[in-house]
Amino acid sequence: MNIIPSNFDVIIIGGGLAGLSSAIHLSKNKHSVLVIEKNEYPKHKVCGEYISNEVLPYLNFLGVDVFKLGAKRIDKFELSTPKNKLVKANLPLGGFGISRYCLDNQLAKVALANQATITQDTVENVTFANDVFSVETKSNKYTSKIVIGAYGKRANLDVKLNRNFIKNKSPFLAVKTHLKGVFPENLVALHNFEGGYCGISKVEDDSINVCYITNFEAFKKYKDINEFQRKVLYKNTALKSVFENTTSVFETPLTISQISFETKNPIENHMLMCGDTAGMIHPLCGNGMSMAIRSAQMASLLIIQFFNGAIKDREGLEKQYLREWNTEFKSRLTTGHIVAKLFSYNKLAEVLIRIVKIIPSILPQIIKRTHGKTMTIK
Repeated sequence: MNIIPSNFDVIIIGGGLAGLSSAIHLSKNKHSVLVIEKNEYPKHKVCGEYISNEVLPYLNFLGVDVFKLGAKRIDKFELSTPKNKLVKANLPLGGFGISRYCLDNQLAKVALANQATITQDTVENVTFANDVFSVETKSNKYTSKIVIGAYGKRANLDVKLNRNFIKNKSPFLAVKTHLKGVFPENLVALHNFEGGYCGISKVEDDSINVCYITNFEAFKKYKDINEFQRKVLYKNTALKSVFENTTSVFETPLTISQISFETKNPIENHMLMCGDTAGMIHPLCGNGMSMAIRSAQMASLLIIQFFNGAIKDREGLEKQYLREWNTEFKSRLTTGHIVAKLFSYNKLAEVLIRIVKIIPSILPQIIKRTHGKTMTIK
């Protein structure tokens, strides 16, 4: 059994896409890194599992070839309304489908190969004093110069940090499952139903990933997920066809509640927040996975500059991260909020789809506004 040191250059709370990408990047630059992840690998997560091609250069830099892992190349998009109006478009940049079960596991392997340390544990508190972080878990206590928060949508740590968004109850529930059946490999579909929307695309093992978000108030009127799907989702004929012509891979779907799309601070108590921990785009606009990976690169590059003296102090590090985060993501998140709000009104959604049918160039432009440019390697 390996004994884990108590002090590191960087501690990363959360071993998902953002946390593991940062761990690899920083370890490649010879910084000592500890990733604290509460789950073991591999593990399925509630996620849309579609990623924009914008992140491919960075994943290759990290040492992960998603297509060798079997990722599906995606270049088509379709969108339907609750009343079954359908529009289709080419994806301006394209993307790929890969499960979190596969990708997170591979990132963890690469992180370990680059001498990062990964421990399965739960962080209970983080304090900052005398320019040093103390991170307390259920079983240990660690110190570091830098802490990255990459633990996902919400956690008990958010309560400890007194983050604003955690004080308000969120009405959203997400459900995810994998199905086996016929579905185009090169397509990501987004089908709206009353009170929510559902993303569908294929992943590396030919499973069809289905992930939807709904209002919990609407969901709790039904006795279980199956009844909700039959009586609500099936009103969208595209969704009905997918569910009725496939078989389930999972014994039971995965669920997560209290999903918040409220504004979050990318820095809390001097911690740099990445991925969903810093801000979550509405899945209606997709691309949260690529945002997580992009934020990891952003944080890692600045941390490296901080350690080599190019950024003089912690205040400079935090200000620069906040500037870059807002430049890269604030507009995407705002667009996501607007689009999701518009589509929450069924009648308005039907009107919008009619407009898009008349002016088809609108849809690729909206997609571009919620996606970034191809990442560059620095």
